[in-house]
Amino acid sequence: MAKEPKIKPLGDRIVVRRLEAEEKTAGGIVLPDTAKEKPKQGEVVAVGDGAIKEDGERVPMRLKKGDRIVFTTYAGTEVKLLDEELLIMREDDVLGIIKQD
Repeated sequence: MAKEPKIKPLGDRIVVRRLEAEEKTAGGIVLPDTAKEKPKQGEVVAVGDGAIKEDGERVPMRLKKGDRIVFTTYAGTEVKLLDEELLIMREDDVLGIIKQD
């Protein structure tokens, strides 16, 4: 099992681990690494404390560690920690939470 990165995002930022890209198309064609798109889904690894409004009140985060999410194509900043590529992005870059049954 991989070690969890020790990083605490600030404000309304989250740290996301991308989910694996699809290896095959719906028709069964195997995609080479150069043809794969970076996945737009991920798992939240860490969350900040929330944004602070102009009046000084803190807005709580809607996301929590372990949530599976969908985010915009160009969301976040890529960082490499413990030989793993992670994204740090704002909570606003998240389009939705994937519900798991």
